Amino acid sequence: MKKHGVYNPKRLFGVTTLDVTRANTFVSENQNWKVEDVNVPVIGGHAGTTILPLLSQVKNARFSEADVAALTKRIQFGGDEVVQAKNGAGSATLSMAYAGAHFLNRLLSASVGGKKGVVECTFVESPIAAKDGCEFFASPVELGPNGVEKILPLPELSEYEQEGYKNMIGDLSKQIQKGLHFVK
Repeated sequence: MKKHGVYNPKRLFGVTTLDVTRANTFVSENQNWKVEDVNVPVIGGHAGTTILPLLSQVKNARFSEADVAALTKRIQFGGDEVVQAKNGAGSATLSMAYAGAHFLNRLLSASVGGKKGVVECTFVESPIAAKDGCEFFASPVELGPNGVEKILPLPELSEYEQEGYKNMIGDLSKQIQKGLHFVK
C-alpha cells in the first residue's frame, strides 16, 4: 500500500472494539452494572496476552487483585471462551459484527456528523510503543473528519498493567512484523 501511494495511517484501523466490548461486558457482570455504563480502555494488540485491559481506569469500580487477574485473562482469551461454548463449531461472528457496527457508528459520527471528542480504542500506526519495537499499537484515539485526529497518551498504568505491558511487547512486536511481512 505504501509503495503504491494509497496508504493513509489516519484511515487504517485494527480491531480493538471487540476486546473493549468483551471487557465492558465482563466488568459489568463483575461490578453488577449495566454494560452501557462501562468503558474499559484496551491497549496493545488483538491476540491473547497482547490484549491489555486497563481496569485501573474504570471509574468507581472496586476490584480485588484476584478480580483483576481473572478479568484480564478472561478478556484476553474471550474468543476462546466463545469457541468452547460452541463446541468448536463456530466463532464470535455476532460479537464481531456488533463491535464493527459500534466502531463504524462512532467513526461516522466524528467523520461525517462532525461530533467532537469521539474517543475509541483502536489498533493504529502509533508512536506509543515504537520505542519498544511496535510500529502499531491499540490505544484510545480521537476520531474526526480525517480518521485518526489524535492519538491520546496512555493514562498512568497500575503496577499490574505495567507488568502486562512489559510482558506483551515482545509478542506484539513479532506479530506486527509477521503482518508487515505478509502485506509485502
